[in-house]
Amino acid sequence: MADVRERMPAPGDLSDVADVFGLLSDTNRLRLLVALLEGEMCVCDLAAVTGQSESAASHALRLLRAHRVVASRRAGRMVYYRLADPHVRMLLDVALAHIEHTELMHPERDGEG
Repeated sequence: MADVRERMPAPGDLSDVADVFGLLSDTNRLRLLVALLEGEMCVCDLAAVTGQSESAASHALRLLRAHRVVASRRAGRMVYYRLADPHVRMLLDVALAHIEHTELMHPERDGEG
């Protein structure tokens, strides 16, 4: 148990991880992040692709940027967003792969959730 206790992240680090998973738990924010797997996009295109208003998408993206999940760059009046780093991509890829695996392993979940 001492080894496990030593390797346990600091409480602040665990809180930050919980915040990231909390951000990923919202389907609208998650939809934006999945769209960004394809590459950098402006707010208007992200809103159109995800079926959200530009205002809702912009608000969600500001929150994601504040937690360093996405990064942005400004070009004139346009703001373009991208995934902040490869770790975010990895989280999304693993989560999506897990769902595909779960559907194959548990077909009785068909249509649920």
